[in-house]
Amino acid sequence: MRHKISGRKLNRTSSHRRALFANLAKALIENESIQTTLPKAKELRPYIEKMLTKARLNTLHVRRQLVSALGSELLVKKFIEEIAPRFKARSGGYTRIVKAGFRYGDNAPMAVIQFVDYTVPALPMNEELEDSKEEATA
Repeated sequence: MRHKISGRKLNRTSSHRRALFANLAKALIENESIQTTLPKAKELRPYIEKMLTKARLNTLHVRRQLVSALGSELLVKKFIEEIAPRFKARSGGYTRIVKAGFRYGDNAPMAVIQFVDYTVPALPMNEELEDSKEEATA
């Protein structure tokens, strides 16, 4: 029985899991929204939220802890200077998980995990494309 055992193994060794979550966290910080399987997203959520709670403090010790976990000073700089200040007033719940159907190859449940304040960037309208549409309808 799994009494009081938290976390999923995800069919990986402990070192592979650690690398997986570090890579997923890097991708989430870089892109602010990623698509992955639902169990991975559910396990990533507490991992990234604990990091973000630390990042809000913005001390040298925290910066070094994050560099150790993520392995990239540029990502840590973005995380602390761009992402963390957006959540100063929020005391938790920095991410959302949106179910995204099932993967074609193996029918695995997919999900999109993103920061709560994430908005989809608008695509720039191309004026030439807009003009050609008007001419085609005229």
